[in-house]
Amino acid sequence: MSADIRPIARALLSVSDKTGLVPFAQALAAKGVALVSTGGTRKALAEAGLEVSDVSDLTGFPEMMDGRVKTLHPGVHGGILAIRDDAGHRASMDEHGILPIDLVVVNLYPFEATVARGAGYDDCVENIDIGGPAMIRAAAKNHADVAVVVDPASYATVLADLEAKGGTSLATRRKLAQLAYARTATYDGAIAAWFAEVEAKENAEAVAESRVFGGRLAEALRYGENPHQSAAFYVGGPARPGVATARQLQGKALSYNNLNDTDAAFEAVAEFDPARAPAVVIVKHANPCGVAEGETLVEAYRKALACDPTSAFGGIVALNRTLDAEAARAIVDIFTEVIVAPDATEEAAAIVGAKKNLRLLVTGGLPDPRGGGLAVKSLAGGYLVQSRDNAVVDDMALKVVTKRAPTAKELADLAFAFRVVKHVKSNAIVYARDLATVGIGAGQMSRVDSARIAAHKARDAAEAAGNAEPLTRGSVVASDAFFPFADGLVTAIEAGATAVIQPGGSIRDADVIAAADAAGIAMVFTGIRHFRH
Repeated sequence: MSADIRPIARALLSVSDKTGLVPFAQALAAKGVALVSTGGTRKALAEAGLEVSDVSDLTGFPEMMDGRVKTLHPGVHGGILAIRDDAGHRASMDEHGILPIDLVVVNLYPFEATVARGAGYDDCVENIDIGGPAMIRAAAKNHADVAVVVDPASYATVLADLEAKGGTSLATRRKLAQLAYARTATYDGAIAAWFAEVEAKENAEAVAESRVFGGRLAEALRYGENPHQSAAFYVGGPARPGVATARQLQGKALSYNNLNDTDAAFEAVAEFDPARAPAVVIVKHANPCGVAEGETLVEAYRKALACDPTSAFGGIVALNRTLDAEAARAIVDIFTEVIVAPDATEEAAAIVGAKKNLRLLVTGGLPDPRGGGLAVKSLAGGYLVQSRDNAVVDDMALKVVTKRAPTAKELADLAFAFRVVKHVKSNAIVYARDLATVGIGAGQMSRVDSARIAAHKARDAAEAAGNAEPLTRGSVVASDAFFPFADGLVTAIEAGATAVIQPGGSIRDADVIAAADAAGIAMVFTGIRHFRH
């Protein structure tokens, strides 16, 4: 046996997630490994007919204090931490009757799941694991001699080593140690984040003095935004339907840019309540290039596509309802990278399946646009952290600031446009008509340039469709932030907009309102800004 191979004579198993536990323990027992366990894990193994000792046999103490104290004892930690080649350590083990533990299999109390289901404060605190992290960290520290498993996905790795080598290799133990420390760091980070949220609810001015962010590898990616950049996708944080929860029904592997754009598309389409109407969002390079509601998904898709059919080529299509066959046929008619929806019918999946490279993702639901959470951006030497932009136009008190109030039709289009502009990179301008975007200007340094670009793209779309005039004639316009000067509004008026929605708050609001009144258009202020950089 190689010098770096460590046999497994005794394994301690204590898990909350019992996926694959019994077959794994049976395989260990078949290799002559003595099993030691606690509580519910021991019960599950015993019921499966396995011979398993209780941890109290190692400690000489029963579990106490409702299970809070059971493994925090030298009989456990001495068996994990002892350096096998150290004569002094061996002497201490002999003197105190400590048995070596060669494999530690622990996954932690389900703290994150407890918080996610909205449990009360005391329940969350009770699901903070103490003994588990201590054993994991001890085993990971002593990885020269001890293997540690924190995820059922690693069971096969340990069994493969046992089968091929008669024990675990140092390379395997190092990899398992890295996973172990990543897990305890993520776990502690989730606990720290929860305490910060509790504090923030009690004190709106509270800012956490320290933050930890963690995640678990979901997929290693071929490269990042560009081929010379390495990349990977990690999942972590509060559960939220989207790319992290999605099942890929078909198509080639997703790229970094696919994941980024799909997330942008699905968050945008979630602004549109599926109980109200079917909605479709088409995204290209993280910006919506077409958004619409319709009587059916296929109608919504065609309206969205008409906004900018050139940019839609090679884009991402997100739907707020189950993908049906009619919509699927329309979407696959042009080159599309990804379709994402809460679900898909069998017929729709089969239609998409005929395009072998087209990815189809189903998420099981829509994210809540009003949901909380954090948005994190890396900077040189640090992070910018802010709460998610969960302001929704339906909850805003719109203030009419012009002589003319918007009509009911204009008001519906204004709300639609403001839902969209929230998801367009600043400076953002969105023209909308009949619950569909008809021109989008994104990411310009000047707001007036965004207004001009959106109008220009609307003219291009009209020309391509053979229309006599662009659909911005008779449209409404949304701006993600106030107009600093009247020129941006004047550009929108010249494009044909008849009503405007914007946050207001400029020192020149009076000039902008005067320009609207002079043109006879309606304008409403939201008081809420939607910068998106």
